[in-house]
Amino acid sequence: MILCISHSKDYYTIDSVIKRLKELGEDVYRLNSDNFSEKLSFSYQNIAGEPLLEIIDGDIRFTADDIKAVWYRKIWPIEIPENLDKAYRSIYVQEYSAMRNMFFESLKNKDWINLIETDHSIGENKFEQLRIAKQSGLAIPETIFTNNGATVERFFYDVCKKELIAKLNGSLSRSMSGSASFFPTTLVEEDQIEELKATLAYCPMIFQRKIEKEYELRVIYIDGIFYAGKINATLSETGKTDWRATKEGNVGWAIYELPEKITHSITKMMNTMGLVFGAIDVIKQKDGQYVFLEVNPQGEWGMLQRDLGYPIGETIANKLVERKNRKNNI
Repeated sequence: MILCISHSKDYYTIDSVIKRLKELGEDVYRLNSDNFSEKLSFSYQNIAGEPLLEIIDGDIRFTADDIKAVWYRKIWPIEIPENLDKAYRSIYVQEYSAMRNMFFESLKNKDWINLIETDHSIGENKFEQLRIAKQSGLAIPETIFTNNGATVERFFYDVCKKELIAKLNGSLSRSMSGSASFFPTTLVEEDQIEELKATLAYCPMIFQRKIEKEYELRVIYIDGIFYAGKINATLSETGKTDWRATKEGNVGWAIYELPEKITHSITKMMNTMGLVFGAIDVIKQKDGQYVFLEVNPQGEWGMLQRDLGYPIGETIANKLVERKNRKNNI
């Protein structure tokens, strides 16, 4: 069995992966992480010295031993029943979260895309990403992550020469269209510096030198395979700093082929990070240089498959089966 971990509102991307897995003859179980709750029946036993974790979902019954590979798409907070007394809600989440973590831990020796611990540690540490990217031969922007307004002011004038952007370390958006609520990468104007100095202590942010871009790239990496989409968001007034904020209809995705030197560096970076999958944001500068921004181990790719016809979901499924078979034949 192959386990696909996502959430109950996920569609299209996970559907394409599951469809392909079934075409390949695989048994598949979709675990909606927000429904790891009273909606499932489970037990974790250790009676004779051998632990056994069993899950029952309607007519479906399996143990952790039945799972041979895992696709970790996304994880969402556990959903709390509306009729549950508020006094019990924190313990409800605490105990179901503990059980869910035990379940994931019981699968640590399976083949994952991506291993959950690696996914989280890399996804939540943009500075480690930049360090490894630079080490792997990729250009990166000058960057600081701070809650100190005076540090930002010096960076604004001394390093960035008044060309500065700000963004969050984490991501608020869960939409492949960019239409969901999120905090886009934002240009910092000189008259905003004093306000930043007064408020930044309440929300640390990442600040980078603004890059004069020719266009932006969303690069999907799957175990050595690349699918790249180009978007010229400079044509958009709302999205010229961050393509996800684009509202105009004249901006769309185009198929793009990365230079071999860049794919080599990205492959080296992903191997060092321990990631099998990642959605990578890159800027092509007007001078021709490619600049790495970040990699999201759970990044969106549905728009590239939908608009450009890339078989991304099918490739994820193929790689899952390939890696499962290789491991089981050792």
